[in-house]
Amino acid sequence: MEGRSGGMGEGRGREAGGGAEWELVRESESAVAVEAVMSVQVVSAAAAAKVPEVELKDLSPSEAEPQLGLSAAAVGAMVPPAGGGDPEAPAPAPAAERPPAPGPGSGPTVALSPAAGKVPQASAMKRSDPHHQHQRHRDGGEALVSPDGTVTEAPRTVKKIQFADQKQEFNKRPTKIGRRSLSRSISQSSTDSYSSAASYTDSSDDETSPRDKQQKNSKGSSDFCVKNIKQAEFGRREIEIAEQEMPALMALRKRAQGEKPLAGAKIVGCTHITAQTAVLMETLGALGAQCRWAACNIYSTLNEVAAALAESGFPVFAWKGESEDDFWWCIDRCVNVEGWQPNMILDDGGDLTHWIYKKYPNMFKKIKGIVEESVTGVHRLYQLSKAGKLCVPAMNVNDSVTKQKFDNLYCCRESILDGLKRTTDMMFGGKQVVVCGYGEVGKGCCAALKAMGSIVYVTEIDPICALQACMDGFRLVKLNEVIRQVDIVITCTGNKNVVTREHLDRMKNSCIVCNMGHSNTEIDVASLRTPELTWERVRSQVDHVIWPDGKRIVLLAEGRLLNLSCSTVPTFVLSITATTQALALIELYNAPEGRYKQDVYLLPKKMDEYVASLHLPTFDAHLTELTDEQAKYLGLNKNGPFKPNYYRY
Repeated sequence: MEGRSGGMGEGRGREAGGGAEWELVRESESAVAVEAVMSVQVVSAAAAAKVPEVELKDLSPSEAEPQLGLSAAAVGAMVPPAGGGDPEAPAPAPAAERPPAPGPGSGPTVALSPAAGKVPQASAMKRSDPHHQHQRHRDGGEALVSPDGTVTEAPRTVKKIQFADQKQEFNKRPTKIGRRSLSRSISQSSTDSYSSAASYTDSSDDETSPRDKQQKNSKGSSDFCVKNIKQAEFGRREIEIAEQEMPALMALRKRAQGEKPLAGAKIVGCTHITAQTAVLMETLGALGAQCRWAACNIYSTLNEVAAALAESGFPVFAWKGESEDDFWWCIDRCVNVEGWQPNMILDDGGDLTHWIYKKYPNMFKKIKGIVEESVTGVHRLYQLSKAGKLCVPAMNVNDSVTKQKFDNLYCCRESILDGLKRTTDMMFGGKQVVVCGYGEVGKGCCAALKAMGSIVYVTEIDPICALQACMDGFRLVKLNEVIRQVDIVITCTGNKNVVTREHLDRMKNSCIVCNMGHSNTEIDVASLRTPELTWERVRSQVDHVIWPDGKRIVLLAEGRLLNLSCSTVPTFVLSITATTQALALIELYNAPEGRYKQDVYLLPKKMDEYVASLHLPTFDAHLTELTDEQAKYLGLNKNGPFKPNYYRY
């Protein structure tokens, strides 16, 4: 095997007599001279015989020093010369006349690995005296050879370079590095939501359940359960980064902090615990609320962010990779605490609301309202309302304008490209893409792909959305008409079996298939799990599904939501959603008796407009104000709301 570096030497290795022999040769201007011998020669570009030799020797594990760096002497010895060797200097002695290699332990070593397949490069050794040639002695020292052939011993200023087994050395990690390998930590995509901080934890943290640990923050509190409280500093940095892209929440803190509209509120929350959620939680705290929090997803928690929140005094019960039992235990620890009774619920998915209904129904006597942000959670609330079991008012944040329009349209417009790039490294220009569905998600995906130069087709069942697609310049087709020719298939319908096994069989080789819609039902992934098809994991969240004839498709996230599984959601969009949640909590908590009954409500139009207005300063945008005459003519209040509830944005 060979290792080369521009302007450096070339190293080659071969086996002879059961041992590895290595030679490192400096390139000349016209050619590279290579000779396999038991030593390594470093030859200058001007004259291949004028540079001192360095012998390399395999070390047994017992002889190798536990270090990866160069010794001080070796570093000095490898400083490149100011110029080439002296052309007048005599040629080296024949290989047979050279002294054997020095024995082990004769000087400091550099532990590298010939077995790894790459030979370390050396530009040159310390420049020799113009009238002397360096040679090795048996004891590891040097000899000065004068032009007349006289040999005298010189001080041991040049140490030998020895190579040890690389695998052995790389197993000797710093004591604070956990089970995750350095290479995995470096190559880990952001899709895992795993920062560098999480890679440098004590190995015991990976083996011990947080439930079995006794941890305290700097204030002495132990009312939390996170992976490792020592990661708090790293989590704080991530929260500070998120704050820069969440202007509305930061503005809400400044405007309402003095009024404390949530003073006395005791909010129990169950959402994704990320840096963006942390900004929301700290905003609620600044507005006067007490919060206790658990995660709504067993994989989405950022451990370092959870640690930062626990360090700040928030009772947080969550860590990445919880079991099903851990998930419900964490929710219970948030709710069931002596001397603390929640009076508000912020939920994502409905699990927290379900748990309280199931285990602690009497708590609803003091709860003023529920704020729910997900499709699934809202669906559960409407079911409870229809069955007459919803005993408190609930706010449907998911269908508010500032959540639906911005999160679905503008978020997907950016995250579709992010997810595809991270997983496939593909170029979009000229690619043929079919997007199934032209709702808000489909509109965002099509706009992004069209802007990148892709040829975009659209499938749609709704004639209104279909007409919009045509007016936006997209060709409306049936999936069967283009399935053989497209390079990418993206589902955005919220339906099931949109892409069937028949479609998958007819796709071209290397077609990319992914989902931006509901759950994992849109692509019939189950039909691909058959004996005749081979699944090959390429990288995280990327699979090749290979047909018997060799054709393969690239399936992303096993048909699950691409942007949440393979990339991240833009923080600015989450600022809009989180601000909507905060205002919904303020509205329900401060609403007078009787304003909201035991039903599900949309956020008032005035609140939606206020959320939007808080984000306008980011763009240095200036709203036009109505005159009294104009407001009277339109029949509006000068301060809004400006659109009726039935208005379609």
